[in-house]
Amino acid sequence: MGRVLIIGRTPTLADELRVVTALHSHEIDRCGGTIEALQHVRKHEVDVVVTDSDTSIGENLACSKELSALRPGIRTILLAPEATDQEVIAALRAQVFACFTAPFDQHAIADMVAAALDASEWRNGIEVVSGLPHWLTLRVACRRLTAERLVAFMTELQDSLPDDERHLLIAAFRELLLNAMEHGAGFNAEKVVEVTAAKTARAIVYHFRDPGSGFDADDLKHAASEPTAEQIVASAMHRSEQGLRPGGFGMLIARSVADELVYNERRNEVLLIKHLS
Repeated sequence: MGRVLIIGRTPTLADELRVVTALHSHEIDRCGGTIEALQHVRKHEVDVVVTDSDTSIGENLACSKELSALRPGIRTILLAPEATDQEVIAALRAQVFACFTAPFDQHAIADMVAAALDASEWRNGIEVVSGLPHWLTLRVACRRLTAERLVAFMTELQDSLPDDERHLLIAAFRELLLNAMEHGAGFNAEKVVEVTAAKTARAIVYHFRDPGSGFDADDLKHAASEPTAEQIVASAMHRSEQGLRPGGFGMLIARSVADELVYNERRNEVLLIKHLS
């Protein structure tokens, strides 16, 4: 059984998490503020802390640092009313588990809490190489969990886009990241994918480089090319036979979202370019 501590003056989030099926076997406590949380962590084993959603990223990062000093293995999920790109990058540098800003998706938070409870070797999974808001480069360990954590951070970094555009862009980012981890590294946690997110006045650019040998563009039976029922069944069966993860529509999603999708010669690097209005 794991222990979760929710910081906040109202019991709403704690009550909502207690009824989530994936969290039924875990103990969920609540305290009113940071000082009370630090006192609680000194006295009790705590696996995951969810910070006060009314507190700024800066204050929550300071709290996270103190919590980690008391319990080095603790996983901190930051909630905040808002966050600048610099603050989200600061959270990445500080090795917090995840970061969410208002309006909050309770299902996404619950899923991340459940993932944090199950996480063991997660630290150093995301290394910041370049931490500028217009040029963020990361070295990402090839784990599914690390991919989901990074997707949560990237969602916050693109909050200036309309919701429908942001969700599609992040879906394409997630699929290309997982493709790089799966096909380029075999989900080997000892290997890394290099990811760059660059932003100009006219475009958002994602660059992925995996450690694999690349692929033959003419030999992509595992990737569906058309969203038909026949393609879905054929792709699912072929991927199952190869022991691949469910899906196979990563390239379909990426092509539908990207204004430009450009590969290098070996095809172990790809640029996704999305033009801004």
